[in-house]
Amino acid sequence: MRFENVKIYNTKIENLPHLVMDYIVVAGGGGGGFDGAGGGGAGGALTGRARAYTANTAFAITVGSGGSGSGSGNGNPGSPSSGFGVTATGGGGGGNGNFPTHAAGSPGGSGGGGGHPGDAGGTATAGQGNDGGSGSSANGGGGGGAGGIGGNGVDTSAGGTGGAGTVWLDGVIYAAGGGGGASGGSGGVGGGTPISGAGNGGSGGGPTAPTATAGTAGRGGGGGGAGGIGTSPNAGASGGSGTVIVRYPGSTKGTGGTITPSAGDGYTYHTFTAPGTFTITSIS
Repeated sequence: MRFENVKIYNTKIENLPHLVMDYIVVAGGGGGGFDGAGGGGAGGALTGRARAYTANTAFAITVGSGGSGSGSGNGNPGSPSSGFGVTATGGGGGGNGNFPTHAAGSPGGSGGGGGHPGDAGGTATAGQGNDGGSGSSANGGGGGGAGGIGGNGVDTSAGGTGGAGTVWLDGVIYAAGGGGGASGGSGGVGGGTPISGAGNGGSGGGPTAPTATAGTAGRGGGGGGAGGIGTSPNAGASGGSGTVIVRYPGSTKGTGGTITPSAGDGYTYHTFTAPGTFTITSIS
């Protein structure tokens, strides 16, 4: 058999025309626990890069809700978010601080803080966040965040500080942990405070303890753990809902989510705070 005038082409797929996209997927944050409790862990956060080689390429997006705070036990976990082939795990609930049923923080994208007295923080999902802090004899630990572990509760002084979040390409902090609640002293400060996108602080201690603060919606922050002792225990606060954001260089080339046209940084952003579909309409 004889072949003549045969041309062999060896073209790598990445050399074909395509659109490069950066994304962040953040799950819902965990809720804070009950009565001198741990702060909720931040929702898992995953970042990466995707490529589209043809127009009309579609990506299904899901966005997780924040877990509710508890008035009787551990906070509830956040719900997962997904898109671009990855799934972020919801944040773990903060541990219950009410005696004698006090408990460790729950596992999650980032782990919830442990309740008092002395319960361990919850463990994080590898590559998505960090562990929650431990409770002390009087105060809950802070929930873990995407950028750091939750702080341990400090005896008679304060609940643990929520773990730091992560700063994405838009300059906003996502997935910070909730502060631990206190039965003596003051509630822990949420991770990332006072910068936008923080997880939120737990409530202060004592019968007149203020209400814990919820995680920021659309940022995946953990809810604050509840403070209070004696006849006045308090409920933990809810975690913040998650988000999925995708950006690409230049003018608008897709549909879906809330679109922020190209501005100072030269990128167009699509922000999803609810389930939807991101569709590429042009790769040029």
